[in-house]
Amino acid sequence: MSQAQARLDALRRAIEEIEPAEAARRARQGAILVDIRDEEEVRQGSPKGALRIPKSFLELQIEKHVADPEAPVMLMCAGGTRSLFAADALRTLGFETVASVTGGYNRWKEEGLDTEVPRLLTPAQMERYRRHLSLPEVGIEGQQKLLDARVLVIGAGGLGSPTLLYLAAAGVGTIGIVDNDVVEPSNLQRQVLHSEETVGMAKTASAARALKALNADVEVVEVRERLTADNVNRVFEGYDVVVDGTDNFQTRYLVNEACVALGIPNVYSAILQFEAQLSVFWPAKYPETPCYSCLYPVVPPAALAPSCGEAGVLGVLPGTMGLLQATEAIKAILGAGTSLVGRLLTYDALAAEFGEYEIDRAEDCPVCGAAARDTAGAEAGAATTDASAA
Repeated sequence: MSQAQARLDALRRAIEEIEPAEAARRARQGAILVDIRDEEEVRQGSPKGALRIPKSFLELQIEKHVADPEAPVMLMCAGGTRSLFAADALRTLGFETVASVTGGYNRWKEEGLDTEVPRLLTPAQMERYRRHLSLPEVGIEGQQKLLDARVLVIGAGGLGSPTLLYLAAAGVGTIGIVDNDVVEPSNLQRQVLHSEETVGMAKTASAARALKALNADVEVVEVRERLTADNVNRVFEGYDVVVDGTDNFQTRYLVNEACVALGIPNVYSAILQFEAQLSVFWPAKYPETPCYSCLYPVVPPAALAPSCGEAGVLGVLPGTMGLLQATEAIKAILGAGTSLVGRLLTYDALAAEFGEYEIDRAEDCPVCGAAARDTAGAEAGAATTDASAA
């Protein structure tokens, strides 16, 4: 007897093997059925409702999906052999109740048990996003979330440029761009989406061209409008995340009010000269956390809050902050990591220093405070503003 056969026999003595019909019965009662076949195999069909994790990623990703090591887990491959080795690996990780489905998917299908053809990544997508798929926090499921996601970026300027580029590179399926400006030579010092060839072109069109060149699968929605109280709800409708890359307080307040009213996370950043700040406002998901109006209850006087056009900005600074905005947007889509909700991140480029401050919810906030929650549903916004970008 070969060593491989001896090993397989030992696994069969140590690991419970169950018939497909029994696996189906246990799944209906709450046991977790995991199809460990490769992507190409699963593309032909899989047990209905099964968790799908290729064997090569099983040990990396199983704990993300099955947090309780005492939960009953059933593993299925094509014929019932790979699932035995996979079951042994899960036992090493501490999973106590692991079974292998005898005959695998071939028997499952022969016996007429419920199957489905799941929506999967294409081979081209598997190759493009391979580095994402290796991350337990992303994987195939997370990449599909990104492909299904809709992110709206307000402003295709300094902050919007890196945010948009990295959202497209990450595979965010639909990206909306709100900007009613055109590309000017002075933009090119920091707004890396645009080029000398697109000077004079609408920023949304210039941005769309760059994003489609980077990832043709991304759908780009151009909103070449001035953002107003009259159109903000229509423009924001259907989006999962809003990224605020604007350069004036009035638009930030309008964006904030609409995001709070619609329950959408607002990924905020502001830059000036060599300094910047970043946060995420999402009181719909985190009820005790603040919104932008809690941070800035009143509009600062113009003399104390000049725009980048008036005071200047280091060209690379919006690149740093826009990348962080893209990171927070992706985390919100994936439900991964710790959000910046309730925290303000600051950055001083000259000193190369980051700082962090807690932000408290203001109970008297007119947007997210107690009175506002009692009268939820009021229209967002109060004034017409330009969605100008940093």
